[in-house]
Amino acid sequence: MPAVPTSGPDGPATDQQEALLAALIELERHVGSAGWDAPPRLFALVQTDVFAAAEPALAAELGLRTTAEGAAPAALTAIEQEDFVPTGDLLGDLAALEWPATVFGCALSAERTFLPAGQEGDLPEDPAAAAAYVAAHPARQDIRVVVGADRAGNVHGVARLVSAPNELLGAADLVPGLGAALAHTLV
Repeated sequence: MPAVPTSGPDGPATDQQEALLAALIELERHVGSAGWDAPPRLFALVQTDVFAAAEPALAAELGLRTTAEGAAPAALTAIEQEDFVPTGDLLGDLAALEWPATVFGCALSAERTFLPAGQEGDLPEDPAAAAAYVAAHPARQDIRVVVGADRAGNVHGVARLVSAPNELLGAADLVPGLGAALAHTLV
């Protein structure tokens, strides 16, 4: 996957699309540096130029560069929401969330276990039994996703499989339900 898209489904990628993808790639590296088996983590995405103007000393301490200093247009800075405590119902947790206007976007990292296509034939209907079945299945795959949305209407996700640690996957519709839930928090 290229680090920054040169085009999207509707033509050349916009600065905001490129900034969102760059922020998600950086977040995946950041979250991944702590290893696996981590709880979901929530991040506010603020425009770096706006952040630097509001908090110049902190921006300098963090080493943030503005557009005037050569940063990419529309660059985003991630701020972890350390008070975010997921209840086990991520979509429900996000449904109760609203961001102030100063937040341009948001992102969430989460780890999941799934079965490859064709392996889910005997999956029980009971959610607890299905989770236990997947966890014990020899073909299970563990994945970390980082999905983000912004106020410009962009949604994107990146993912890394435990079984392919050097490969980063990405797509606008990687986790559509999670992307839509994040976008809804910005309305």
